[in-house]
Amino acid sequence: MSQGAVFRALHERDGVFIIPNPWDAGSARILAGLGFDALATTSAGLAFSLGLPDGCVRRDAVLDHCRTIVAATDLPVSADLENGFGDSPERVADTIRAAAATGLAGCSIEDYTGKRDEPIYPFSLAVERIAAAVAACRALPDDFVLTARCENLIRGRNDLDDTIARLQAFAAAGADVVYAPGLRDLDAIRAVCTAVNVPVNVIMGLPGVTFGAAELAAAGVKRISVGSALARAAYGAFLAGAREMAESGTFSFGGTASSFAELGAFFQVYCQPTHEAS
Repeated sequence: MSQGAVFRALHERDGVFIIPNPWDAGSARILAGLGFDALATTSAGLAFSLGLPDGCVRRDAVLDHCRTIVAATDLPVSADLENGFGDSPERVADTIRAAAATGLAGCSIEDYTGKRDEPIYPFSLAVERIAAAVAACRALPDDFVLTARCENLIRGRNDLDDTIARLQAFAAAGADVVYAPGLRDLDAIRAVCTAVNVPVNVIMGLPGVTFGAAELAAAGVKRISVGSALARAAYGAFLAGAREMAESGTFSFGGTASSFAELGAFFQVYCQPTHEAS
């Protein structure tokens, strides 16, 4: 089976599954070592690792990062490809083809324009973009799972009805999974899951949103991601330690740091000799 077929099968089995978001090869290998079945990239986590805000990494760099995460483990990987790095349906389709060539099992495409004065694509264009992405996916030699994202709820448009209408249209256009980041209560999550006939991804790790996997499964969710939450948690620990050193000259943060042995155990299986035997 191709990685795309393996990834699709996860959406077809019973129950919910968690797809965590690494931001580099090391975090990907730790997550694989903990037994997760698939991984997803995080655009924000990548951007932070490059010293940039989210949305400022160019397509070539994102695709290089995808190759790194794909090569890090044997797990299927879905990529956060933001808006497909262009407004036109043709550009989105081209990005899908380029992404598939990296070995990814799937990707997400969102309806966020990146423009402050007009943050969300008009309804018809948003659907055309997803339809073009679907056509590109279906023309690939291997299975490729497309997730269509509606960004309303995290881009200043708190309109659940429009969000659901967009997700329904994306599903009708052929999207395999739909996703509306920013759903903050179980009633809204349940409404989305009831309204569409494809698997729904929900993001956890947002401040104030603490539902467990069992609650989300009962609401109809198939897949749970965490976006940049793991990266932000790691940077939070880093900031706390750095501030302690800068402000008080103490180093107590070392007491909660992972040990060499714990981290080495995750990475040992990937170790290659650094010198030839004599």
